[in-house]
Amino acid sequence: MPDQRQHRGASPKDADAFLPDAWPQLRQACTDLCWLLSRGYAEKSAGMLVGDRYALIERQRIAVRRCACSDEQLQQRRSRQVAAPDLVGALLKIDGYNVLTTVEAALADGVILVGRDGSFRDMASMHGNFKKVAETPRAIGLIGRTLTRLGVGDAVWYLDAPVSNSGRLKQLLLEIAASENWTWRVEVVPDPDRVLAISPEIVATADSAILDRAPRWFSLAREVVREHVPNARVVSFFGDEKNEI
Repeated sequence: MPDQRQHRGASPKDADAFLPDAWPQLRQACTDLCWLLSRGYAEKSAGMLVGDRYALIERQRIAVRRCACSDEQLQQRRSRQVAAPDLVGALLKIDGYNVLTTVEAALADGVILVGRDGSFRDMASMHGNFKKVAETPRAIGLIGRTLTRLGVGDAVWYLDAPVSNSGRLKQLLLEIAASENWTWRVEVVPDPDRVLAISPEIVATADSAILDRAPRWFSLAREVVREHVPNARVVSFFGDEKNEI
């Protein structure tokens, strides 16, 4: 069946899954998962254990897994995270779908999760296919405006070749960049994670697999959402955002 979605926003199940009444339980579940991961438990089995312990529905289980990390992961990620001033004049490599879908979801009133490492993550899933939604051009524009404000020298977007419509998104990115005189390049590669994880340049992503390896990283999606989407549905399990629990 063709993808008929016009927005990358909230799932119908999110209204109940993330009600304020559910926050204390979700916070405890996330705390427990972080504890287990810090003691060497496998992510899959630990996530299942915690989900069953608190009788979480699937959307809640996904959210808890996306937010949690071990103590060691947290320490290592923080040690390699760069601040906004470090981007002035720098070349920034962008995990394209990772950053773009989070901004799109924020604009469409989707739930935005604050990870333990401070990264913003969405609940969207593309299933190997990228479909341009109503928020896509605006999201790209907001990302570009943020990069300009931060003084980024050049930006290179990396898109997944196996994802359908990556070529079309590349064209859209370059068209918007040209209209704004932004010096962007777009690379469609088989596996952006492998490229970005070993890049000596600063990378923009919230992908945990990249954050655990990349020498330097910046939370670009968080910067864009906080600056341009003040009413975003940001949910934090760690008490550092507006929807504190």
